Amino acid sequence: MYRDIVDFASSTPAWLHTLAEVGTDAGLFLFAVLFAVAFLRAWRAPARDLALVIAGPVGIVLAYVLSEIIKIIVREDRPCRGVTATIAMCPPQSDWSFPSNHSVIAAGAAATLVLAWRALAWLVFPLAALMAFSRVFVGVHYPHDVLGGFLLGAALAPLFALLVVGAVTPAVRLARTRLSPR
Repeated sequence: MYRDIVDFASSTPAWLHTLAEVGTDAGLFLFAVLFAVAFLRAWRAPARDLALVIAGPVGIVLAYVLSEIIKIIVREDRPCRGVTATIAMCPPQSDWSFPSNHSVIAAGAAATLVLAWRALAWLVFPLAALMAFSRVFVGVHYPHDVLGGFLLGAALAPLFALLVVGAVTPAVRLARTRLSPR
C-alpha cells in the first residue's frame, strides 16, 4: 500500500507535492490559531470551559512525549530510507518512523479542540486525517505509522487533557478573580 501511494504521489503535479509538504505544518499552525480563537471564545465562559482549552495543548504535548518514547523503543526505519523515490527529503537516520509524530499532534489537536468546542469536529477531524495521510503521500511514513499515531493522539491527548483540567480549573478561577476589576 505504501508503494502504491508513493507511486501515485510521484505522478501528481508539482504544486500538489508542495501543498502536501507544506500542508502538514500549515495545518498544525491552523490548529494553533483555532486554540487561540477557542481561548478567546471561552474567556467569559465557565472556568472549566477555559481550563479545557488550556489543558488541550498540555494533553497534546504529553501524547507527543509518549510517542517519542514509543519511537525509541520500536525503532522502525522510515520507508524513505529504501530505494523508493519520495517527494519529501528523508529525515535523519535517528528519526524513527513509528508512530508518526505529525499524526499524533494533528489528531491530538483535533480531539482536544473538540473537547472544548464541539462544533469544530466537522473541520478538525478531516483536516487531521488529511495531514496524517500527507505523511504517507510525501513518502516519509508507512500507513501504519500514521494510523498508529492518529489513534494515539486522538485517544491520549484528550485523556491527558481531561486529567489535567481538574488542576487547571481552580487556577483559571483564581486568575479571573485577580484580573477582574473590583
